[in-house]
Amino acid sequence: MNAVATTKMSSRGQIVIPEEIRDALHLKAGTRFVVFGEGDVVVLKTISPPSSTQFKEMILKAQEAAYEAGMTPEDVEKAISEVRSKKCGS
Repeated sequence: MNAVATTKMSSRGQIVIPEEIRDALHLKAGTRFVVFGEGDVVVLKTISPPSSTQFKEMILKAQEAAYEAGMTPEDVEKAISEVRSKKCGS
């Protein structure tokens, strides 16, 4: 897709994605984005959750990596607890 359009930012920091771009990318209300900015470049990347198959593959890879590293289920629980306590303590 090589659609090009212009837009402007409102006083509240809102930007409208032009209709032809929304249609071409199948963007709907509620679509979430991650925003990258550097210099005078701003990039919007849609955030989409993995499919159930992709999620299962990621979990399997994580389990294999933990097994190869010699981690036990208790080690994983401890690591999760430590991360959660840091988030809550922030």
